Amino acid sequence: MKKECESLSNSVEVSLDKFFRMHAGDNPESGLYERVINEVERSLIKKTLEHVDGIQVKASKILGINRNTLRKKIKELGISGY
Repeated sequence: MKKECESLSNSVEVSLDKFFRMHAGDNPESGLYERVINEVERSLIKKTLEHVDGIQVKASKILGINRNTLRKKIKELGISGY
């Protein structure tokens, strides 16, 4: 399991390196933390739901969050089809 976590961490670092290179030495606009958290959270929930064929009880268990919290996040993040 540790190896999988390292690959996720590595993927994030590679993406952030690419993001900062795109700004060619300039600082990006404020709000990077929130942007990254929202994008990662949306992908995490969407892909988990896809993995369990949209069964929210299973997805919430895998994610380690309450089913009601999952439903709230689905709505907040605009994830359709679930």
